[in-house]
Amino acid sequence: MTNHWIDMANADVVMVCGSNVVENHPIASRWLQKARERGAVILSVDPRYTRTSSFADHYCRLRSGTDIAFVGGMIRYALENNRIHSEYVTNYTNASFIISPDFEFHEGLFSGYDQEARSYDKSSWAYECDASGAPLRDETLAHERCVFQLLKKHFDRYDLRTVCSITGAPEDAYEKICDLYTSSGQADKAGTWLYAMGATQSTHGAQNIRTYAMLQLLLGNIGVVGGGVNALRGESNVQGSTDMALLFHILPGYLKNPNASDQSLEQYLKRCTPVSNDPQSANWWGNTPKYMVSLLKAWFGEHATPENNFAFDWLPKHSVNNSYIPLFEAMHKGDVQGLILFGQNPAVSGPHAGREREALSRLKWMIAVDLFETETAGFWKRPGVNAKDIDTEVFLLPAAASVEKEGSITNSGRWAQWRYKAVEPPGEARPDLWVLDSLCRAVRKEYQAGGVFPEPIIHLHWDYALEGDPHHEPDPHKVAREVNGYFTRKTTVKGKTFAKGDQVPSFAYLTDDGATCSGNWLYCNAYTGPEQSDNRMARRGKDDAPNNIGLFPEWSWCWPVNRRILYNRASVDLEGRPWNPQRFVIRWNPVKSSWEGDVPDGGWPPGAKHPFIMQPDGHGQLWARFLADGPLPEHYEPFESPIVNPMSRSQNNPAVKIWREKPGDKSPFGDREKFPIVATTYRMTEHWLGGALTRNTPWLAELVPNVFAEIGTGLAEEHGISNGDKIIVESARGQIEVYALVSSRIPSFKLEGRTVHQAGLVWHFGYQGIAKGDSANMLTPNVGDANTMIPEFKAFLCQIKKAERSPA
Repeated sequence: MTNHWIDMANADVVMVCGSNVVENHPIASRWLQKARERGAVILSVDPRYTRTSSFADHYCRLRSGTDIAFVGGMIRYALENNRIHSEYVTNYTNASFIISPDFEFHEGLFSGYDQEARSYDKSSWAYECDASGAPLRDETLAHERCVFQLLKKHFDRYDLRTVCSITGAPEDAYEKICDLYTSSGQADKAGTWLYAMGATQSTHGAQNIRTYAMLQLLLGNIGVVGGGVNALRGESNVQGSTDMALLFHILPGYLKNPNASDQSLEQYLKRCTPVSNDPQSANWWGNTPKYMVSLLKAWFGEHATPENNFAFDWLPKHSVNNSYIPLFEAMHKGDVQGLILFGQNPAVSGPHAGREREALSRLKWMIAVDLFETETAGFWKRPGVNAKDIDTEVFLLPAAASVEKEGSITNSGRWAQWRYKAVEPPGEARPDLWVLDSLCRAVRKEYQAGGVFPEPIIHLHWDYALEGDPHHEPDPHKVAREVNGYFTRKTTVKGKTFAKGDQVPSFAYLTDDGATCSGNWLYCNAYTGPEQSDNRMARRGKDDAPNNIGLFPEWSWCWPVNRRILYNRASVDLEGRPWNPQRFVIRWNPVKSSWEGDVPDGGWPPGAKHPFIMQPDGHGQLWARFLADGPLPEHYEPFESPIVNPMSRSQNNPAVKIWREKPGDKSPFGDREKFPIVATTYRMTEHWLGGALTRNTPWLAELVPNVFAEIGTGLAEEHGISNGDKIIVESARGQIEVYALVSSRIPSFKLEGRTVHQAGLVWHFGYQGIAKGDSANMLTPNVGDANTMIPEFKAFLCQIKKAERSPA
């Protein structure tokens, strides 16, 4: 989130798109109720009429996978009706930047496309620069190649009739949504955009979110009270795990992963540290050398020295895509022989789950650390297989639940909150930290006896044991203090002298000479002293900040440096005056020559630095030069679609990788003639993720004991299906048997002059636990977003028929 949960209450207009917040975040949705009590308008855009839709003031349906068309039309509406925040757009976005004369766009393809490689050469998407390398600008926004004019031309194609013919949205409802949401472009108004997996789990998921961000930039809704682009995470610590580099392509704090071309730390830093020729650009990622060296010192301690490149050579250098789908494809081929899983259940939650279960069968060994024997832990005894045919050696380690261990979680709003152990874990169950600590110490012991390339293992700085504990029980406070970082020797930074072992007060004091360590620069400021009382994540102060907008700066701690609203320098004009003086995030006090309110995005005086400090050019990115699939979002159909793309001859995202067993194999995707129904997956309040926790809880299993598919009344009539009937749902990957929930909440669409039905499937079920049922992900395609590789769970094709009754 750019903002945070409580800040929803400050919005004048709330858009919930690709999320069912009332059911899936029921406690958080109270802030929407508070927004309504203030007079806010709540909008719901969803393929289904959900509980969020019933709570909202206005609802508009759209077909799964058509967000870019929907929001692209809203961008056109804002431009056409002069709803944009012109001063904000001119000064704070890259709207005025002039693009290379080599840039072109035709029939859904941007210039530089290589059809065989399914990728782009992005050089023609670059800014046109002067002799010093500074981007050329036209602040009148009139130049035909400035971003603003290219954006206008691009989205002019997304007129109301075209958008509604693609999305299936009723024209009157869609126009109402456009009118209400773009009203937040006034300087004294704010709109917040809430989204979840309905938006991201798509082959153009990153561009979906880009479209939301672009609209918010045009309306001046980034950095302000009640604004922002806010992801509603599906688990309490998704944000924290991402911050700590759960994903393969980043290091902690979103530092870039070294790749095979980085033969030295110097080469890595040159590749990964952006440069700006603009003195008004903070170019915060220019601090990458400080953050990277401090990370290496945290990992390797005294063994990371200037003489050995701070042990950079010991880091693995990735050369291939190791994200989720490629990982399981490599497993299926036999290239990956071992797998360790912490609380993950891919046999239920992965795309094309049948193929993933096959992949697990080709491992030599697998370790599952979990609360229960999940479908993944028990994949070898799944229906339809003979356990004797599977050679994988499986280890199941009992894990401690969240209330049985101490540590931090970081919520969607970036608030890191410390949680304490309520009860001891049962039996031999252990916290994840204990498992990892024990595993690392055991592996290091083996390497000390000999092995290939032992240095990265035996020289790890690994000392997390509780003081005086004979069993080496790891201390989460020690981990948290190292993540914050400390000084490795006596040193002076910014005129202050620190002793060896002192905690680093904030990332502004990190250095690139080895004098500091920090396991994650973003969390430097979270644990600022040696005592547990110095743990700022454990704070529970209930007083709001003086601006009284729900910041509560003494409750927990928020990265970075306790800043509650990101890019908040964009909430004021060039003189430091808030766009909305009645509800300000920050404001400049000329008498004290300082900022008031939230922690500002840098303490420089007004106008000294551009507000989007994480961008090398300092501006909000209406034009994105580095994405895999284009500098502007473009509507493409999902890889399985009931219609031909009306916008261009490019049917699907042209930069997406397609997985085939071997070159020349037929398309792995379903044909719209054989599979005419649009399917999507969704969650329920009563069950959670892969279902291991909730389907093993008797009262939750009793509330929703069976898997079902929600279908519309028209589709049910066509197939002679009644509510409660068992039905077969089939896709190009397989079929499942579920109960039918016949409902008017899931409408059909008129597309290309014909009726297209849709079905919604809950995906929490599997063959283990108290409540059992077929997994919806047996049907989903093995294809992902061009940038993130997140699978396309939310839009695929299927067919439905009534199940034959078993003979009595």
